[in-house]
Amino acid sequence: MQTRVGLYNVCSLIQSDNSSMKLASYKDGSRDGQLVVVSRDLSQAHYASHIASRVQSVLDDWNYLSPQLQDMSDALNSGRARHAFAFDARQCMAPLPRAFQWVEGMAYGSHLELLQQAHPGTAQGAGDAVLMWQGSGDWLLGPCDPMVCSAQESGVDFGAGLAVVTGDLPMACTPERALDGVRLILLVNSWRLRCLAPDGAPYGAMSLSAWPASTFSPVAVTPDELGDAWARGRVQGALQVCRNGRKVGVCDTGSDMTHSFGKMLAHLCQTRGARAGSILGSGPVSNRGVARKGRTDWPNGYSCIAEKRAMETLLQGQPETEYLRFGDNVRIEMKGRDGHSIFGAIDQDLVSAAP
Repeated sequence: MQTRVGLYNVCSLIQSDNSSMKLASYKDGSRDGQLVVVSRDLSQAHYASHIASRVQSVLDDWNYLSPQLQDMSDALNSGRARHAFAFDARQCMAPLPRAFQWVEGMAYGSHLELLQQAHPGTAQGAGDAVLMWQGSGDWLLGPCDPMVCSAQESGVDFGAGLAVVTGDLPMACTPERALDGVRLILLVNSWRLRCLAPDGAPYGAMSLSAWPASTFSPVAVTPDELGDAWARGRVQGALQVCRNGRKVGVCDTGSDMTHSFGKMLAHLCQTRGARAGSILGSGPVSNRGVARKGRTDWPNGYSCIAEKRAMETLLQGQPETEYLRFGDNVRIEMKGRDGHSIFGAIDQDLVSAAP
C-alpha cells in the first residue's frame, strides 16, 4: 500500500488519463458528506463508497481512483448501474465542503474597469496584473443552504462565477502545466458584504468579515465532461443569474475572461505549490459594455449587484438598485447545448441570523 500511494503521489504531478464525470457530496451528518457519482443529465446518482467516501480522497489519489469512478459514471449514464437513485440537489453539500485553500481572483477585466469608472480609486489594478485574494475555506456552503446574515444593512451582494479544483501543483508551474492539474470545475456564489469594505480600499482588500462563506453548485464536473466548452482554460457558456425569480444576467463566461484559469493558477503558484483540493474562483463573470449619460449598452446583465450599481452611478450619478434583503432568493445556473443543467443550480435564500 505504501508503494502504491507513493507512486500515485508522484504521478499526480503528471497529467492523468481523460475522465468525463460528475461528482457530488451528499449530506450524511458528517463534515465532508458522502461521495456520489451523478449522471450527465443530473437525474440519477450512485454512492461510490466502495471506491472512496469523500471527494478529497479522490483528489489525493486521482490517477488510481478516477478510472474506477469513470467506470461507475459510464454505467450510470448507460442505465446499467444497479443501485442508482434519483438525484436531489437539495441533499448536496458543496462538492468539497472543506478546502485546504480557497482563493479568488479577478478574471474579468470588464468588472474591474466598470468599478474603476464608477468609483475612481476604489478598484485598483489594471493591464495584465492578476488580482487575487485568500478566503476562508473551512466552511463552504451547499447549493441550497440558506445564506445566514446578521444584518441586511451590511450590503449583502451575490457574486456568480466559476471555480476550479486542483490536484497537486508544483511551485513556479507554467499556465499550461497548471491547466493539466485542473481536476474539477464548478459554479460559485462568492458572497460579499459590501458595506463592510473600507472606503477607498483596493478591490479585494476588504476585511475578512466582509467575505462570508461562499456557496458552490451541487455538482462538480471534470474538464472532459464539458467537451469543447472547456477551451484555453476558460468555460464557454452562458451563466444565468436570477434574483427573486427575475432574470438579471445571462453572461458569456468565455469571451471576456481576461485571465484564464491556467494563468491565474500559475500566478497562485509563483512562490509556492498548491495541494490537491485547492479551489480557485474567477470572481463575478462580467461582459464588456458601455455606460454613459442617457443610455447603457450592457446587454448581458450582471453577475453581482455592485456592477449594476456602478452602471447606475455612471448613468445617473447615484445607484438605485438595493442590495439583498432578508427573504430574497438568488439562483445561479448554467445549461449546455442540450438544455440540461451542467452543474445543477445554486438556489439560496438570504435569512436572518436572529432567532
